[in-house]
Amino acid sequence: MPTTPGGQLRTLRAGAREVEVSGKAGAGGPEPSGAAAEDGVSAAERELFGGRLRWDDAFVEHEGSVARLRFGQMAAALPRMMGVVLRAGWETDPRALAGVVVAQAGQGLTTAFGLVAINGVLGSLFANGPTDDKLRESVPALALLALVSVGMAVMSAWSTAMSGRLEPQVERAVSLRYYRAVTQVEVAATEKPEIQRHLEAGKFGTESARRMLSLSVGASNVVIGMVAAALVLASLHWALLPMLLAIALPKAWGAVRSARREYTSRRHWVDHRRAVATLLQYLTMPHAAGEIRAHAAGSLLLRGYEEMSGLMETEQRRLARAQARTDLVAAAFSGLASLGCYGVLWWLLTSGGLPIAVGGTAVVAIRTSTARLTSLVQQVNRMYEEMLRLSDTEEAIRLAAGHAIPPDGRPLPSPVRRIQVRDVSFTYPGATVPALHRVDVSVRRGAVTALVGANGSGKSTLAKILGGLLLPDSGDVWWVGAEGERVEVREAARADVFRSVGMLTQDFPNWQMTAAANIAVGAGDRPRDAARVREAARGADVAELIEGLPHGWDSIVFKGYERGVQLSGGQWQKLGTARSLYRGAPFLLVDEPTSALDPHAEIEAFDRLRTLADSGVAVVLVTHRLAATASADHIYVLDRGHIAEHGTHEGLMDRAGGLYRGMFDAQAAQYGLTSLSEEAAVDPAGPTEAADADRRTLK
Repeated sequence: MPTTPGGQLRTLRAGAREVEVSGKAGAGGPEPSGAAAEDGVSAAERELFGGRLRWDDAFVEHEGSVARLRFGQMAAALPRMMGVVLRAGWETDPRALAGVVVAQAGQGLTTAFGLVAINGVLGSLFANGPTDDKLRESVPALALLALVSVGMAVMSAWSTAMSGRLEPQVERAVSLRYYRAVTQVEVAATEKPEIQRHLEAGKFGTESARRMLSLSVGASNVVIGMVAAALVLASLHWALLPMLLAIALPKAWGAVRSARREYTSRRHWVDHRRAVATLLQYLTMPHAAGEIRAHAAGSLLLRGYEEMSGLMETEQRRLARAQARTDLVAAAFSGLASLGCYGVLWWLLTSGGLPIAVGGTAVVAIRTSTARLTSLVQQVNRMYEEMLRLSDTEEAIRLAAGHAIPPDGRPLPSPVRRIQVRDVSFTYPGATVPALHRVDVSVRRGAVTALVGANGSGKSTLAKILGGLLLPDSGDVWWVGAEGERVEVREAARADVFRSVGMLTQDFPNWQMTAAANIAVGAGDRPRDAARVREAARGADVAELIEGLPHGWDSIVFKGYERGVQLSGGQWQKLGTARSLYRGAPFLLVDEPTSALDPHAEIEAFDRLRTLADSGVAVVLVTHRLAATASADHIYVLDRGHIAEHGTHEGLMDRAGGLYRGMFDAQAAQYGLTSLSEEAAVDPAGPTEAADADRRTLK
């Protein structure tokens, strides 16, 4: 009986459970079910991601040092983080920052004058004499109190206006610092998980800069008000001030403890949260729509989301219970301190140490300060949390700077005629086998150089080395000029290297922007040239398609936007080709540039590459379509990181038992040919599905 997709999934899950129960899981397979109960790993986590998704405890213990700051250290770190935000504010809009500072200082002064006015009113009312006289004497103080209220309202409104103007600018400034830093990191460094994790965690702190500014404004307002109240209390009697501090300390301790706990948990679960978000992201992706529905992948993803979200909910409940206990302890000690404060005030009143009117003012000051204290604790708690996130961003920026592409170097020869690779080896971080080992390659302008080989042979890695994206572990990459002058890539100005290279990778980005922008992004460091955009589109045979879209060049080539349209894979490939043509670089690296094109378009694409080479461009062609390499000027055949053989198509085909000839014969056989000579009579981009299947096999 046929099985439904959902039934197949249930069968797979049942099989997995049987393996778990048996306790015979192999390498990479499910672990015994008892482990899930012990370490809190859901079945979906094992099934979809192969096991636990947490940052290891060693990282949280040894590297998450900010989360373990003591209260005094936190008090010292908080101004430093606030300084980062304030510097960003001063650099972006000093007038707005000055307006905020003036408004906050004004509110603090009005608070102090308000307490002085209240003391004057109470002093008049509790003085000896007729009631009418006491009321008349209190009028000036009441007028001052009214004026203070108006002033406070004006200062508050001004602070709100200036903060609203400043906050988005601060967020933008910090975001730009972060993203500029991470986009300059060496590609090889991003291959290291420990670096990539830090860079990924840093993005969450960019919004914290804005929130910290908002919280800083609120907290400074409260602090200024509390300082004013504290000065008034100290002027009334020195014994009241220590009691006010005793009320504050327990709540401050509770705030720091709760924030530290929440931050540590968030860092520990960052990979898990990212994976859960990815599950939901796939559900709305247009390219995944077929499998979501026809393969019932949506059921699997939603089930995974439900189970993995349940784990995070359990963690949130744990945090809530822990915070409740912390808040209870802090409130108890703060309550005892409040009771002691009122006890001291009662003793001062009964012993004659304070007049009744002054005692009334003290009560108002204590109640105001206690309310402000509660607000301050809440804001400082949130500031501490945001400070921890912002510290992630600052750490990411620092780490990015330590692994950044050098901003200077020797200029390349002008013009560069060829790239000479000598004895180059490269191993990816964490790998045990080199991707390239002692490779020699020469790429010259005016020629098509083909890189062929099986999957994992090192073709794409070599292309990245040629483009300056990766630096070799050993060996040299020389950029050679017309007169023989040369510069090694490690000494070269990498910006010059990148300007000399155009890239069209097999998985090039499909930017969610207009058709024109998707072409012009090929030279994102230059102002857009509309005429050259159209010229590049015509060169890639995509201009007619774009001009026929509902909104022409302003059509957004991604469904879901108001002017959005959907392009096919082949249409996207032509758009990517136009992008590389628009760049106009003397060295063009293309990786499987025709994999999504129909046979006739494929022929035209290879013809265009030949024409580019004839015009003086160096074309490096990475392909599995060996019929296309027949016209290449030189072919390098890679095998497990080595150059197995190289030469022209004719020379390699004359080599009996050669690797290139074997691959070429295998592809030719897919067309049902009886001899290699018949290949010349066959469309070099034959339409059979068998040929496409063979091409995928060779990748």
